[in-house]
Parts: sequence; structure tokens; C-alpha cells
Amino acid sequence: MDVLKFLNGLKNGIAILIDPDKFSSKDELRIYLDKVSFANPDIVFIGGSTVSKIDFQNCVELSKEKIKAPIVIFPGASHQLSEHADAILFLSLISGRNPDYLIGHHIAAVSELEKMNLQIIPTSYMLVDGGKKSSVEYISNTNPIPKDAFSIARKTALAGKYLGHKILYADAGSGAMEHISKEMITILSETNSPLIVGGGIRSIEQIRSAHQAGAQVVVIGNKVEEDINFLLDIKNYSLNLGL
Repeated sequence: MDVLKFLNGLKNGIAILIDPDKFSSKDELRIYLDKVSFANPDIVFIGGSTVSKIDFQNCVELSKEKIKAPIVIFPGASHQLSEHADAILFLSLISGRNPDYLIGHHIAAVSELEKMNLQIIPTSYMLVDGGKKSSVEYISNTNPIPKDAFSIARKTALAGKYLGHKILYADAGSGAMEHISKEMITILSETNSPLIVGGGIRSIEQIRSAHQAGAQVVVIGNKVEEDINFLLDIKNYSLNLGL
């Protein structure tokens, strides 16, 4: 499957972000994946800031078995690779100035990547302040773009586009207190395509608002972990879009 082509053609998409580090056993993960499959998301991202290599690979393999949607790696480090995935977002943290997350981890991953039949999608990854220090911010030792710094965000996104990145992923971070504003989403949507937005989104109304502002894909992670029944709301939202 050409995941980039799929993303470019997607409208009002929903992605579920799965952090393998959140599950204490394979059985617990299997039950969770069955419920994610029922929600029928458009895409599933897998990654985390601190997950081990073996837990990551097990999660990807199980996800591929249980979920029909494309399984895409959202890597938190160079070891988060698996040939069972459909693609990898080759993230460059363009909002920060840490060379490890601009190019360092990418170089470390090349030896394994070139042996895999895995679609590699160059991706601009941009952190936007969500009102709380995120795991990515802490691990990468970088600062997010201020939530109202629209000009900086726009220029940063365009720089990523001019570097040849194919996707823009704007993230307020895991467990953010505030999601990225409609104004920021609209500005970013005009600079690159497709636009993926995540972090701090906790209701169907916020998903709808992000879509209306220009996000092609909205990512849900923590909310589902805290309230598994939210997957039913996501399923109903997607079904109603088709009416």
C-alpha cells in the first residue's frame, strides 16, 4: 500500500496513536487492539518516547494482525523499526535545534531501514506548546513553538516543505492541557499537505473543529487510553461523515 498517496487523499481522517509502553502484557495489548479495530480508524500510528525494541516490534506485529488500517511507525528513537509496518514517518523535529532529532537518529536507523521493505515518508515534526511539558519535549531537550507564534510556525512549516518533507505533523504533545488552536491549524494547513494534528484532543467536538480548520488527520492517543468507550464515539463520528 502507498501510505503517502492514501494520506494525500484522506479527508477528515482519524488516527489512533498506540504507545506500546502503556501495556504490561501481550494479552492486555490484544484486548486493546481488538477494540481499536472495532472503531475502524483510518490509520494507526505506533511509537513512544521510552518503549523498548522488543515491545515495539511485538506491538507492530500484533497490530498488523488485528487491524485493517495502515500501520505506520511514529518513531521516538532509532530502534523503533519493524518490517511488519506499512510505513514509517521519518520524523525530523524541525521545531527544535537538537541535531539528534534533526538527523542523528535517522543516520542510526539507516542500516536496518535499508534492509526493510518499508515505505519511508519524510515528515516535518513540529511541537507546539500545549500548556504542559510533554514527553517529547523532555526526551528531545527542545522547546515547542509558542501556541500563538503563528508567523514562526508558518515559516518553520514552509522550511520543512522546502527541504522536501512530504507531511507536516503538528503536535501539542502527549497529555497536553490544550490542543493546537483552530487559527494555528488553518495557517499550517496552507503550507503543506497533508497536515496531521495531535495532542490534547479529547472530544468529538475538538476533532470536528480540527478537521474544519484544515487538519486532514486528527490523532487520538491519551483520551482512548483513559476512556476506552471513546472509540465508539470515534466510530460513530466517522460513520456520520459518510451520510
